[in-house]
Amino acid sequence: MSYLKIQSLNLSVKNKILVRDLNLVISSHERWGLLGRNGAGKTTLLHSIIGIRNYNYGSIQINGKEVSNLTRSDIATRVGILFQQGLDTLPTTVFETVMLGRHPHVQSVLRDDPQDIEIALAALQDLNLNGLEERQVDTLSGGERQRLALAMLITQMPQFYLLDEPSNHLDVANQVQLLGHLQKRVSQQSASLLMATHDINLAARFCDNIVLLMKNGEYLSGRNEDILTEENLSRAYDCPVRSLRAEGFTLHYPY
Repeated sequence: MSYLKIQSLNLSVKNKILVRDLNLVISSHERWGLLGRNGAGKTTLLHSIIGIRNYNYGSIQINGKEVSNLTRSDIATRVGILFQQGLDTLPTTVFETVMLGRHPHVQSVLRDDPQDIEIALAALQDLNLNGLEERQVDTLSGGERQRLALAMLITQMPQFYLLDEPSNHLDVANQVQLLGHLQKRVSQQSASLLMATHDINLAARFCDNIVLLMKNGEYLSGRNEDILTEENLSRAYDCPVRSLRAEGFTLHYPY
């Protein structure tokens, strides 16, 4: 099943072409990484997918329906997004915040459904935030707030995960743990994922497919091993990039 279908998409900002004639299909169980230099259009593309930014030309469909014809409520029940700026400092507790992830599915605002509570508590447990339920969000560290934002996203249980720099504020151990958890969620829920990141190696490890945004609106898309080559990465980032195979993984690094 195709969760996301993009056809002939053109994106530009202030007459600068970011994406030209983008064609992309993301199906269930697929994990895609979105790579490119600063200003290449990664965040702009994610915002266009959820309908909060207009695009110049083309089509974006979620579950076969044009995004421009979907309400915010329709999109929220299908797509979950983690914004680049992460979670705002809210005057709420950790538990109250994670429960916001269930808002698109709430049947009654008068009381919390026991199933919603169970889902929220399980997400906090998975992200090692259990025991912090009554903490005020503004007392959390940057890393804890990022994990809480991911917990809220998981609590939403979307069919399609959109992540904009999910490793922000996270140490190496938490990056690997949390992306591994999302990888498992995508598989268990028959969901799909598109992750914008500056970390080539995280994308290579946790995503099976890559969209690599180049200069002048050009792009490459396909399987990791076909896209993440020294030649392609050096062109995209305008600096020499080497790839080294070690212990079952390929490490990409500038030099």
